[in-house]
Amino acid sequence: MTGRTSEPVAAGILGGTGIQAMAGLQVLERIELETPFGPPSAPYVIGLLEGRRVAFLARHGEGHRLLPSELNFRANIYGFKALGAPRILSASAVGSMREDIEPLDVVVIDQFIDRTRHRADTFFGEGVVAHVAFADPVCPALRRTLAQAAREEAPRSHDGGTYLCMEGPQFSTRAESNLYRSWGVDVIGMTNLQEAKLAREAEICYATLALVTDYDCWKVDEEPVTVEAVLDHLRRNADTAQRVLRGALRSLPERRDCACPQALSNAILTAPECIPPATRQRLALLLDRALA
Repeated sequence: MTGRTSEPVAAGILGGTGIQAMAGLQVLERIELETPFGPPSAPYVIGLLEGRRVAFLARHGEGHRLLPSELNFRANIYGFKALGAPRILSASAVGSMREDIEPLDVVVIDQFIDRTRHRADTFFGEGVVAHVAFADPVCPALRRTLAQAAREEAPRSHDGGTYLCMEGPQFSTRAESNLYRSWGVDVIGMTNLQEAKLAREAEICYATLALVTDYDCWKVDEEPVTVEAVLDHLRRNADTAQRVLRGALRSLPERRDCACPQALSNAILTAPECIPPATRQRLALLLDRALA
């Protein structure tokens, strides 16, 4: 399947480490998509949650098989676009870079810093040039909805924060961790920035719920982060994430009043007649509205 379903979903949910499924999801079908960028991480699970038709995708594949650098970000986001998702809610494990952001807290991100090296993070190229605005990298309207749900459903939440996206899969050195702290970074993770960029190009609203598992390795009065500690906190964070995401779904407005649906307006610099036919066809799902 490569196109839209007959019934679009109201939202996409990207489940990160520790969130392989959504509790309470009434599963209707599983859809395997083949996109122009290859296969997504896993089949999309289509179902009803809080009265909304949603598409859930396990970011790292079923059984957590994919490293952060192995994720096909373009296929994952394109798949949500093909399913008609106007919004994506993302849940992701992170490390804290601040004393007052404690393990098991949640942070509703509003900014990113890119420290990745090996990742495709645009749909464009091959004869078409587009530059979308990205000063505010998450949708402000969707972020407000997610932040309100976090205040109501999470034990401790933080409204706003900067997420440094590192390459991984190794955790930081102490020197790196201290450098990032000097930049004013709030949390550190390995996945969300490329999703935010691609969602903006696809004119999809995107917001991130960052789930804190550890203090990275900057906090010298604690042991360096271990996989065992992260897994324990992941299990405890999963319930919080499920509650917050369900709360956000309940509060989603029917209409979008943000700039995301028009992100490609005036962003495509290539003259339509100069776009190679093969590229125009491959990106039709993204370009049709903007070039109409």
